[in-house]
Amino acid sequence: MVMKSFCERIGAAKCYSKSSTETLDKYQVPACSKAESSDSKFSKAPLWSRFFPSISVFETYSESSTSEKKAVHSRHSGWTAAVREVVTGGSMRRIHERVLGTGRTDISVSDGDIWLLGVCHKISLQDSTGVVETSNGFAEFEQDFFSKILITYRKGFDPIGDSKYTSDVNWGCMIRSSQMLAAQALLFHKLGRSWRKPLDKSMDQEYIDILQLFGDSEASPFSIHNLLQAGKGYGLSVGSWVGPYAMCRTLEVLARSWRERYVLEEQPLPMAIYVVSGDEDGERGGAPVVCIEDATKCCSEFSRGQAAWTPLLLLVPLVLGLDKVNPRYIPLLKSTFTFPQSLGILGGKPGASTYIVGVQNGKAFYLDPHDVQPVVNINGDNQEANTSSYHCNVIRYIPLDSIDPSLAIGFYCRDKDDFDDFCFRASKLADESNGAPLFTVTQSRSFSRQGAHNELSGDSVGFQENSLGLESVSDAGASANEDDWQLL
Repeated sequence: MVMKSFCERIGAAKCYSKSSTETLDKYQVPACSKAESSDSKFSKAPLWSRFFPSISVFETYSESSTSEKKAVHSRHSGWTAAVREVVTGGSMRRIHERVLGTGRTDISVSDGDIWLLGVCHKISLQDSTGVVETSNGFAEFEQDFFSKILITYRKGFDPIGDSKYTSDVNWGCMIRSSQMLAAQALLFHKLGRSWRKPLDKSMDQEYIDILQLFGDSEASPFSIHNLLQAGKGYGLSVGSWVGPYAMCRTLEVLARSWRERYVLEEQPLPMAIYVVSGDEDGERGGAPVVCIEDATKCCSEFSRGQAAWTPLLLLVPLVLGLDKVNPRYIPLLKSTFTFPQSLGILGGKPGASTYIVGVQNGKAFYLDPHDVQPVVNINGDNQEANTSSYHCNVIRYIPLDSIDPSLAIGFYCRDKDDFDDFCFRASKLADESNGAPLFTVTQSRSFSRQGAHNELSGDSVGFQENSLGLESVSDAGASANEDDWQLL
């Protein structure tokens, strides 16, 4: 996605040519390699700067005579060699790092504990003399972080639909980020939050089954192929960029599609999906509203009326500012990682989506989909399969206040008690938001409409707890809401 500004500069020349047969993703960038120093990071800028003539990124071949093909090949051979030099030299990773920042492990003990998807890792201890020392909490954090499923750009898969795309390099990072969030929800569901990647034994069968769901072919239910097909109504297309809201809705559509094909016991995603929206149309501004009645309806529809409640994946798309996140939301975003139900954030910097899984003070730790790796065929019967490309061995972070304001937060609720706990925590967080909550909680849709009206009128929305659940009430004495909500 960092190629976007480059593509705009070359004007009429298309970055993704349908007739291309040799693409930029032909060359693999080493996965999860340690970042280089800031000096080496910019060392090849002159090489990249000479790429701006108005020509195609790819070699293009027509159905003309052999001599014409040779002429075309000769005309672009210099370009192809330059691209090969950039990618094989690691410059593609450096380009992404110029956007996201370098992958660093200089985690300061003084910055406090790390919250990673609802689990607190205490990385410092203070003895009786006041000396602060690093505890084994950092090693536990590393093991937890490295156990999270990483899904990156892939190359060499079957063409997507009728296109000739056999890789998603430079445009599929938001799709990969959403796959990671969904995979993590399944990991929680099937293996529990305490699961860690085995170091000296074969993988759990449930783990292998999860990876299969996100393989790079139409046979895998939540592959990039099927996500693009399901998301056509929300603007998803091969070679194009997409935002968090569209991805949340696409996951919802695809899960519903598979639900109609399988019996309840064989659902690829054994949980209901609830995309939390600002109003009943789902695309207007205003703090999104978690409606308990709507969540209950999602569970009932998922179970086809057989159960009052099912596991639930909540997705909350947000726009928290114009060019950057409004500072008032930073503490609230950090607090969501303390929820036991936390699934992190689909976000990153403009043009480079990531999957943010943890926070420490002002740092946001993320899994990066921008490494290019060959397709891996995970066989469900092979528990000895090489799954190393689905995990990272480098800890990367960016400043939390530098992420793109367009993002989506995920939560997984295992049962009704877990959902009630989530609602309690979310309501408490809204009460502490000084009139600018990330999202609110209400019992019914009628309260949701009233809350949205109050917000547009400048009133903030508060909460009170009763024996039946959570109910929104107008707080006439609160200050005017000044948050930067926009159209999603």
